[in-house]
Amino acid sequence: MRANRAFELTVTRGDRKPAFLADEARIDRIEVVSIADGELLLYWELPARQASQLLRRLRADLAGLEAEEFLALWEGADGSL
Repeated sequence: MRANRAFELTVTRGDRKPAFLADEARIDRIEVVSIADGELLLYWELPARQASQLLRRLRADLAGLEAEEFLALWEGADGSL
């Protein structure tokens, strides 16, 4: 099963501004949640610009990988690019 059918991305931004206009101190949260049981699988708290870059990579991998491949790739990742 494709990862984007098994997992959902939840993003919580520190404010309403886009990442490129965000204050350096703003922290955004990214969560990957299992759709089947609502379990939180992956979680990052990052500065806005770094979170924006990570979010792009996560979305691409969700669309292109199988669920098991996605988890194997991202488990234990610290969000650094």
